[in-house]
This record gives sequence, C-alpha cells and structure tokens, in this order.
Amino acid sequence: MAFGWIDEQARARRRAGLVRTLRPRPADSPLLDLASNDYLGLSRHPEVTEGAAAAARTWGGGSTGSRLVTGTTELHTELERELAEFCGFEAALVFSSGYAANLAAVTALAPHGSLIVSDAGNHASLIDGCRLARGTTQVVAHADPDAVHKALGTHDGPAVAVSDTVFSVDGDAAPLAALAAVCRKHGAGLVVDDAHGLGVLGNGGRGAPDAVGLAGAEDVVVTVTLSKSLGSQGGAVLGPARVIDHLVNSARTFIFDTGLAPAAAGAALAALRLLRREPERAARARAVAAELHGRLTAAGLEAVRPDAAVVSVRAPSPEEALQWAADCRSAGLAVGCFRPPSVPDGVSRLRLTARADLSGAELDRAVRVIGETRP
Repeated sequence: MAFGWIDEQARARRRAGLVRTLRPRPADSPLLDLASNDYLGLSRHPEVTEGAAAAARTWGGGSTGSRLVTGTTELHTELERELAEFCGFEAALVFSSGYAANLAAVTALAPHGSLIVSDAGNHASLIDGCRLARGTTQVVAHADPDAVHKALGTHDGPAVAVSDTVFSVDGDAAPLAALAAVCRKHGAGLVVDDAHGLGVLGNGGRGAPDAVGLAGAEDVVVTVTLSKSLGSQGGAVLGPARVIDHLVNSARTFIFDTGLAPAAAGAALAALRLLRREPERAARARAVAAELHGRLTAAGLEAVRPDAAVVSVRAPSPEEALQWAADCRSAGLAVGCFRPPSVPDGVSRLRLTARADLSGAELDRAVRVIGETRP
C-alpha cells in the first residue's frame, strides 16, 4: 500500500511520546503567553499592525512574484536599508522567512570544495542548509571554539563556520568573539543566525554581533528573522555588499521564492522604527529573563541561566514534558514544550519566553503554575 510505512512511524511516535499536533488559537486567547517568540511584545502593537495594514492597502495582499521579477517593492528596499543600518552592516537582503534566509546564506557561501564547520546545537534551518550545500560539513561540539579551530585546521580550501548566536533550546549564547578569532586565523568566514539576539542583545537591541563588536565585519555574515522581536514574518541576511550581491545571483531560496508579503514587510519596518525610539525594550526583555530564571530556581526547578530572552526548564522525560505543558495550559499558562528530535541533547524541557511586556504579577503567576504542575 502506498505510504504504508507512515502508519508504523506514527505508532513509533506514539510509543515514544513524540506525537505533535496543531492547536489553533483564537484571536483573543485567555492564556498567559510564555510560548511565543514575541520577545518585545510588538506583534499586536498598534504601530506594527497599522504598518502591516497600510502596506497591504498600498501594495496589495501579496508581493505577486519572486524578488527578481515583481516581488521587490520600494517597501522591501526601505526595510533592507534600515535593517542594515540598524544592525551595523553594509547591506541586507530580505527573504520570505528566517528559514529561507539560513538556507540561502549557508548554501550560497559553501560551494563545492569548501568546508562547513557547524555547531552541534544549531537550529534545523542551519542544519538543512549544511545538508543542501555542496561543501563538506563537519559537526563539532557545542559552543567550542577549540573544536572549530581543529576542524578548520584539517582543510586548505574555502571554509565557513556556522552557528546560532543564541541557541533556541536553552537560550545560551555562542562565544562569538572567540569563534571570529578562530575563523580569522584560518581565513574562514563566519555565518551566524541572530534570530534570538536581534531586539534583545546589543546596543538597543542591535543584536549579538553588535554586542561583541562584530557588526559590519567583512568576514561576518548574519541572518535574522523578522518574526520574533519584530513581531512580523520573514527573514534577512546582513553582511558586506558583495556577499549580498552574490546571494541575489546564487541563492535559490531568493531567486525562486515569492517575495515577502508587503504586510509583513510593513509590520517589520514599523517594529524596527519603534525599537529605535524605545531601545529600553531590549534591556527589559533581558531583565525579565533573569528574573524569571531566578524565581524558577528559587522554587527548586532546574532552569538554564539565560543569555538572552529564552529560559528553559528541564523535564524528566518527553511524556512528562508533554503532560507538564498540558497541565500548565489547563491552568491558564501557555509554554513551549521541546522534545526530541528538536533538542540535540535528548533532554526534554519546557521553553519559556521572557517577553519585555510581562508584568511582575504575570511572572508571579507563571512561576506559581509551573511549580504547582511540575512532574
């Protein structure tokens, strides 16, 4: 029977407690949200939603084609210019998603004969970029510059190291300055995904590369998403102008994909401008994360110290993590639940988002519910 193997895989997932289901949410959910990636609380900000609506009224519901045909509007180029300026890079290129941006950056910058050194904790989009690239990939230990140094030392040709800046599972930060130093010693490029750093780290939320003095470096390329701190949709690659020109001419997820919808571009641009006016939002997100971590550990829970706005709490097993998240939901709290294969170390956990707009009372409520429902 066609696709008969799917049934066995479904049974195996059920036995392992790894079944995933879609849960549509209403527009006005009564749940306290610690599950989304809306780090700065901007997805429903009036300026951001009006930015989306105005762009749709002006440019239409869709971009109507690929970026190289009809999918590039004046709004897209305006967003790219302001995003590059804000983050301190020479140029930027907007994609339909952060996933597409990561695929583009890795595949276009790792041609045949090159070496890709990839952190074991990298996001799935970076991993898939490595799989699709024509270069050879070597996976190294998590957040280990010495391992990157050893890997690069085995290769004489073009090379690039690839890493998240803030890892999405535990919220720990990569040693970017040390990674850059290792790459420069070997003449390699550094590609980093700042999805969880933009809007949270750096001066006024300019990102992790800004925080360590790598913004604008000629050997550093950064990818970002517009769907987290900026509360919109889409992604971008930032770097030297010659790298961005290369992506325009070689990145398949740019050349053959429909351009980002105008509404998403308008919302992201409005959020970016709001962040420029209110840079304190970034510091607030970090402060909330630190406070949430402190309260959880004081309650006897095993929480990982956050370097940005992600706080994870370890669970005994995939099944218990799933039940824990469900019990939190029943008590009015939405939390993320990360289980294999989403976690590289095989340890399931609750994943909490420390949003900048959370109040002290909401933090009290979240910690109480998590503590009362613990396995």
